[in-house]
Amino acid sequence: MAVSISRQIAFEVLRRVEAEGAYASDLLHGELGANVKTADAALATELTMGVLRWRRLLDFLLERHLKKPVERLDLPVTLALRMGAYQLRFLKKIPPRAAVHESVEIVKRARKASAAALVNAVLRRIADEASSPAERLLPLEIDPAERLGILHSHPAWMVERWLARLGEAQTIALLEANNQTPRLSCALNDADRRDEIVAELEKAGLKVESGVLLKTALFASGGSVARTQAFRGGRISIQDEASQAVPLLLGVCEGDRVLDLCAAPGGKTPTLVRAAGSTGVVIAADRHFHRVRAMQAQFKRLGLPSVHLVVLDAAQPLPFRNQFDRILVDAPCSGTGTLARHPEIRWRLRAEQLADFHQLQRGLLQTAIAQLAPGGRIVYSTCSFEPEENEEVVAEVLESAAGIRRAPASELAQALQPHLAPAVNVESLFANDGYFRTSPPIQHTDGFFAAILQGI
Repeated sequence: MAVSISRQIAFEVLRRVEAEGAYASDLLHGELGANVKTADAALATELTMGVLRWRRLLDFLLERHLKKPVERLDLPVTLALRMGAYQLRFLKKIPPRAAVHESVEIVKRARKASAAALVNAVLRRIADEASSPAERLLPLEIDPAERLGILHSHPAWMVERWLARLGEAQTIALLEANNQTPRLSCALNDADRRDEIVAELEKAGLKVESGVLLKTALFASGGSVARTQAFRGGRISIQDEASQAVPLLLGVCEGDRVLDLCAAPGGKTPTLVRAAGSTGVVIAADRHFHRVRAMQAQFKRLGLPSVHLVVLDAAQPLPFRNQFDRILVDAPCSGTGTLARHPEIRWRLRAEQLADFHQLQRGLLQTAIAQLAPGGRIVYSTCSFEPEENEEVVAEVLESAAGIRRAPASELAQALQPHLAPAVNVESLFANDGYFRTSPPIQHTDGFFAAILQGI
């Protein structure tokens, strides 16, 4: 029995995620071409993302029947065991025999035939206990963070941080949200043609629903958005709703000079371009040439030839003589607000890296402030929940930034209100401290933070 195409794709993507540090969503986009059937693409995606999300729980279950940690096995064996255990534990429509057999075939295809008997034996034991609640298999005496970390498949250090700051109920809600498959959100690039675009997507076999936050957002399911003519023609883009909302906070006006300082992959730039109009100037910058080239292709698809693309290191003084009316600093960050969409982050990130991100982000914001015109506005944003990357960065920078203040939440809410879906209370997007925040358990989006700074 040959290994199915869906399992072959999932195995190869998981291998590259581990061996190359790649992102699963990017790899799947490349692997799931038009020649892959919809059902095969769906299973490949489910297996890949499911194994990444539930890796810690899967390893705990597997190591009950192994003599050494899963990660100390050869990588193909590790991946075959995780894929088999995920199917046995979570995918009840797949016959256990098929899950076990194809996992054995995977290690054989990977030239690890000597491990075939091990994979077969361990997965048969996993199948026998698949109906037992995982909590019953935990040791009686276990640290609360370890317990939640295993049951909800997150690193213990991350759970400890969230328990200390959010409490148990909010932490569990966040952990559960991170293990849900996020809905595919699309941005309408021409709101006036909404009905036409929806009809076009439905004709392509997709189910389309309105977004929960923004008028110009849609949810699409039941097929590949990237294969549709609406996507190829630039009428829609794939983008989380919280990410769509962030550039709206800048309040760009016709004729503004706008700098998107850390622009790649370019999802927020089009909103700035449309708001600045034909008389405005928008510069999109990134430090990596290949990412700038990717943005160039993206903007061509969207019909935005007027964007000025620049390769630069934003941690250094900027090479512009003129100042900018609006600056977006969508800073590189830990990404802890995107763990549902990018589950591999939870296994790569280390607690000590937060200090490094903090230093980088502080430098980027200081650089941006130096380039801001009098009376201008900066939006500093991250897709992180961590204070070191968010309010602590803003507070430190403002201590030494003359002529800059935080814009009041009421002013920002007023700017955002016209773009929101009718049922959304704009105040729910601003915390008591006045910062813009979205939450996976509450808004069902990625977790974004944004601060808005105003030149005096």
